[in-house]
Amino acid sequence: MLVIAPKRVAEDTWPKELAKWDHLKGLTYSLVMGSEKQRREALQKRAFLYIINRENVAWLVDNCRWNFDTIVIDELSSFKSSKAQRFRALKKVRPLVKRVIGLTGTPSPNSLIDLWPQIYLLDMGQRLGRFITHYRERFFVPDKRNREMVYSYKPREGAEDRIYELIGDICISMKATDHLNMPPLISNRVEVSLGQQERKVYDALRKDMIVKLKDGEIDAVNAASLSGKLLQMAGGAVYDTEGRTLRIHDKKLDVLEDLIEAANGKPLLVAYWYKHERDRIQERFRVREILTTKDIDDWNAGRIPVALLHPAAVGHGINLQQGGSTLIWFGLTWSLELYQQTNARLWRQGQQHAVVIQHLVTTGTHDEDVMRALERKDMGQAALIEAVKARMEVSYEQTA
Repeated sequence: MLVIAPKRVAEDTWPKELAKWDHLKGLTYSLVMGSEKQRREALQKRAFLYIINRENVAWLVDNCRWNFDTIVIDELSSFKSSKAQRFRALKKVRPLVKRVIGLTGTPSPNSLIDLWPQIYLLDMGQRLGRFITHYRERFFVPDKRNREMVYSYKPREGAEDRIYELIGDICISMKATDHLNMPPLISNRVEVSLGQQERKVYDALRKDMIVKLKDGEIDAVNAASLSGKLLQMAGGAVYDTEGRTLRIHDKKLDVLEDLIEAANGKPLLVAYWYKHERDRIQERFRVREILTTKDIDDWNAGRIPVALLHPAAVGHGINLQQGGSTLIWFGLTWSLELYQQTNARLWRQGQQHAVVIQHLVTTGTHDEDVMRALERKDMGQAALIEAVKARMEVSYEQTA
């Protein structure tokens, strides 16, 4: 069996979970990671499981003899792009595999378009078609576009229900709240207010897409760039045209300081998005970023009072629930997948306390747009999860 997972999950979570459960202690594993020499040596070892990070999948397919008849893809949604090298590599050997098991908490983080590559790896196109172009034409119509360029698609009338019906026999969802004794989850918005001068700069950039400051110039060349610049500015700093960090305000840092003081020593996890957010937090507070296995172990052991993380680095599969129960979003992300997966580092099985998610939202800025977008995407994904939900409402008397 080949297990494919994000790098940190492959080298940390899978080995620890295999050692933790009594019924898995007979299983041997080999980590196919490191240098090419180390990967080849790992493949020569006799083991039940061979665990590899997803970045090495293409290397494995192109350079080694394929002898796996079962694949487990941990975080299947990381194969949601049909153009990605990892998807194309796995597609080559898919006919040689008897069974594929995909695991994900975010099957359609942006839209139902994301489903096609994932389902293809499960059934080789039996349910949603062999080509993504046919899938799009059958179930979707163009949504946002600029002349001939289509930026997004929306489902045709009745398409959602039809897609759910087609994949229902090979997909199953089990929500933690339905089957596990999960702790309470509390989600808060902590409002951050700009001063008159900062508001003037923010509004000028939003209106004119360019603003001159004492230390440099901020220029948004297009709408996507403007979105990023406005989010940065809501956080307190922004990159100028030369790539330098221009400080605008410390409003979020001030609020974060209040939250750290209010925690009174209780461990806090702080999520950032831009590097200058991390740098400014590290400059002001005594914090430690979670990057390595030792960082994860120290956090879970309670040795890190305030920890920093980037959602893309540890947003999937890492167990952090033993070290704390409060997450603060200093910088927000448009990605529902990374947002939900990061929250799930604390709100998961084994958490002993109520989990509190704090969002630092600068009022009247792009922060509010991001929060609305996340809520809207969440509603769409929730419909898919509900459609393939495990129906297990059977009493013990009936099964006795």
